[in-house]
Amino acid sequence: MIDETIEEIREMQTHSSSVVAVKATRALAELTERDYATVEEFERDLERNVSALKRANPSHASLYNALQDVLHSVQGEVDDLDEARELTLSTIDRVVENVETGKRRAAQQAAATIEDGQTFLTHDYSSTVMEAVELAVADGAELTAYVTEARPRFLGRKFARELAAIDDVEPHLMVDGASGMFLPKCDRVIIGMDCIVEETLYNRIGTFPLVAAANEVGVPVTVVGSGAKVVDGGFRFENEIRSPSEVMLEPVEGIELENPAYDATPVDLIDEVITDEGVIEF
Repeated sequence: MIDETIEEIREMQTHSSSVVAVKATRALAELTERDYATVEEFERDLERNVSALKRANPSHASLYNALQDVLHSVQGEVDDLDEARELTLSTIDRVVENVETGKRRAAQQAAATIEDGQTFLTHDYSSTVMEAVELAVADGAELTAYVTEARPRFLGRKFARELAAIDDVEPHLMVDGASGMFLPKCDRVIIGMDCIVEETLYNRIGTFPLVAAANEVGVPVTVVGSGAKVVDGGFRFENEIRSPSEVMLEPVEGIELENPAYDATPVDLIDEVITDEGVIEF
């Protein structure tokens, strides 16, 4: 399960960073079913697998924080192997609950700001933004959504399909470069986040030009996510450079293909960040 989860994270089969954190944390439960001679051997294997899961996507603060929490809560705490297994499982349950609760509360906070009749533009795929939309609609809102494709993995297409299944949401799917054309039709931009480190928002590539364009035309930008994704220290963001084959399938000569997964947006271009802990305004 751990190896499969690492591969899934690397291949971006799961788009939301919160969902990735939960899957990676739950995957560690596999270790409690393996045979070990000592607690020390179990802890070494736990540390090795935590490191492997973190390396699968070093850009996800929520993934890093969740796995570190499990490791630090188990290492050196007990001397009995069975107790180590039990502590690992209970810690996994606690960490997963914290991630899911943070995401759920952030969505609830965001939903309260979504008004009936609003038109919003979103980029990439955020499970927290999706939950906020679902909650707003359940509360009676009728919405119009403009969704970017989020190339080259086309993550926005999945988001648009899911929106289409929600009554009272009218989704429009567009190529990323069309944002400037449709922003004037929108009341706001609502996006998720990979993480905010100090004064920088890191999110799916294409976020920076979208937010800059929104600022130019006067459309407010809201970022939604768990407060665990807003970090000051202990985590160093590392951008992920994806395979050139995602951009161009056929081999090419004389062209260097660039395919970074994330870009950096200064937080002073963002109007507010809504987390489970409240609203941060810039």
